[in-house]
Amino acid sequence: MSEQTKDPAARERPRDVVIVGAGMAGVQTAVALREQGFTGPVTLIGAEPHQPYDRPPLSKAVLLGKAEDSAFDVDFEALDITLRLGLDVTGLRAGAHELDTAEGPVAYDTLVLATGAEPVGLPGSEGVPGVHLLRTLDDAARLRPVLERQHDVVVVGAGWIGAEFATAARAAGCAVTVVEAADRPLAGTMPAEVAAPMADWYAESGAELLTGARVARVEEGAVHLADGRVIPAGAVVVGIGARPATGWLAGSGIVLGPDGSVTTDRSLRTSLPDVRAVGDCASFPSARYGERLLVHHWDNALQGPRTVAAALAGGAETAYDPVPYFWSEQFGRFVQYAGHHTGADTLLWRGDPADPAWTVCWLRQGVLVAVLAVSRPRDLAQGRRLVEAGARIDPARAADSSVPLKSAAL
Repeated sequence: MSEQTKDPAARERPRDVVIVGAGMAGVQTAVALREQGFTGPVTLIGAEPHQPYDRPPLSKAVLLGKAEDSAFDVDFEALDITLRLGLDVTGLRAGAHELDTAEGPVAYDTLVLATGAEPVGLPGSEGVPGVHLLRTLDDAARLRPVLERQHDVVVVGAGWIGAEFATAARAAGCAVTVVEAADRPLAGTMPAEVAAPMADWYAESGAELLTGARVARVEEGAVHLADGRVIPAGAVVVGIGARPATGWLAGSGIVLGPDGSVTTDRSLRTSLPDVRAVGDCASFPSARYGERLLVHHWDNALQGPRTVAAALAGGAETAYDPVPYFWSEQFGRFVQYAGHHTGADTLLWRGDPADPAWTVCWLRQGVLVAVLAVSRPRDLAQGRRLVEAGARIDPARAADSSVPLKSAAL
């Protein structure tokens, strides 16, 4: 049944919603539809055979053997949500309102794309024994014995996932070397002055951080750097980024951005009728920041589905324009970030970055646009509310860590 159907009675019946992707964004879309009163059929398709699960614990509790899995506490049967797991979706034929899958076509009235992101592999490392990615439950299961045996581990990439895995590996007693091609950790996400103190966290934990180090090749048991150094490696974990999992949409008519993301409008509608997109696979225009955002973080996969569900359940089209938020637990620190600092013209420190806890604030024309808090959750909570409110800030008061951040608002 499609919007083009000629049967008026059929148009009044609840429409079938099919969701591709059974991660956080897909599950939350299905749950939010029911919470907002949608009574039509809802089908959730996942490529993995496992019950839908949350990803953040994979680099923490699951990896360290403190939990077997991180399945969502959702009673899909009670919510009348049909699960089709272990099913690859290979194509989209919009004219027919059908998906191509390994088990044949799946028809939809409304389609929600929630396929997330996939890790970027290290060129030349495919098929090399002992090379791992960390994205899925199966990845974590393969890596757990590596940590249990306390192998020497080389981590390629000093981004968020690299730091979290290095933290877990050190906690398990492994010798850890982190190799980063840039001159500092988090080079793609944080300015040099903010990332610089974070480099010291590696040594404090007993991990070795090699910056400006490019990998020439990986072979079983060793990583060869471009400068000729050879690092022994009982295991290699690659964490050099992720890209939207949208390759299967080629030729479908869905417009993708240069980064591979599904480009949505402000209500998360795609270029095709009856197709929405949420989470890591989708970019959206932010009026708040004046640019299109692609947010690869858990909170975005939690919030976007509510916007989609409100539209599908009640016809309420609202603008999706959140303050991006994420957190990371690494090297004994709780790091939180809210906002988007690209375009900021002022950077303020609250506290000494040599101390265990400190905060950075970014302002644009006097307005607080982003906050990074290291083990200062109160700063983050207050700062996030100020960012959401578009509050102007007194720079002098904001830079005084003894003053509550909320008190710096003008």
